[in-house]
Amino acid sequence: MTLRLGYGTNGLTDLRLDDALGLLADLGYDGVGLTLDHMHLDPLAPDLAARTRQVARTLTGLGLGVTVETGARYVLDPRRKHGPSLLDPDPDARAARTGLLVRAVEVATDLGAHAVHCFSGVTPPDTSTDTAWQRLAQALDPVLEASDRAGVPLAVEPEPGHLLATLAGFHHLRTLLGDPGPLGLTLDIGHCQCLEPASPVDCVKEAGPWLRHVQIEDMRRGAHEHLPFGDGEIDFPPVLEALASTGYSGLTVVELPRHSHAGPELARSSIDFLRRATGATNGAGPC
Repeated sequence: MTLRLGYGTNGLTDLRLDDALGLLADLGYDGVGLTLDHMHLDPLAPDLAARTRQVARTLTGLGLGVTVETGARYVLDPRRKHGPSLLDPDPDARAARTGLLVRAVEVATDLGAHAVHCFSGVTPPDTSTDTAWQRLAQALDPVLEASDRAGVPLAVEPEPGHLLATLAGFHHLRTLLGDPGPLGLTLDIGHCQCLEPASPVDCVKEAGPWLRHVQIEDMRRGAHEHLPFGDGEIDFPPVLEALASTGYSGLTVVELPRHSHAGPELARSSIDFLRRATGATNGAGPC
């Protein structure tokens, strides 16, 4: 069984990007989930194309694959977490988020990334569910067009508390959009444990045909808190075995965005844990 393991830069924000990438390569990771943010390849700062080319050279030199992630908390608005969203009542605000995602597709193309990740956002107050879904579908249209031109899939993540919170929500969006080819899924294994009605193993099996990006961490039922491996409730060997059986060939990225203070040590312990868990599925003993 072979999975390509990565680690998210949103869990390494105390490191310079070059230092973070060097660390991951030294630890034996196959790639990186690169969150576009002010400390790591700022998508709004000058000379983005030149800076992106430099990061691409670094990734190539280190032998790292990459997924572009767009979950930076304050990259567009320094006072509103994840604001504005694709559901914002203000059309210009929604357009700002759409524009950021289109830019992310361009960056992903230049980096040779295998997917661009995004999520819907929280439904604003006094907004009906139908209106929110319509806004989401309309706001994603230009992003999907850019993805189609670039040949880089857009991988939408079900996020607890958001309009699109579950696998069922992802399939609803697919139907609204007419099941466009560039639209895929980011599956967060911890989120499956947190709130999906099915087990993480069954979620992986159900999601298989649409998987374009995978995030992984431990979590407990009913609590949306990203935890280091072993601190939650997930039995990982069968989850990893199910993931490998889908034929998914992208990165499986450790997602610990609130643990940057211990990022280097958690990057080391996480890959050790996942290697043991993978070995356990192949009869190499318990993890």
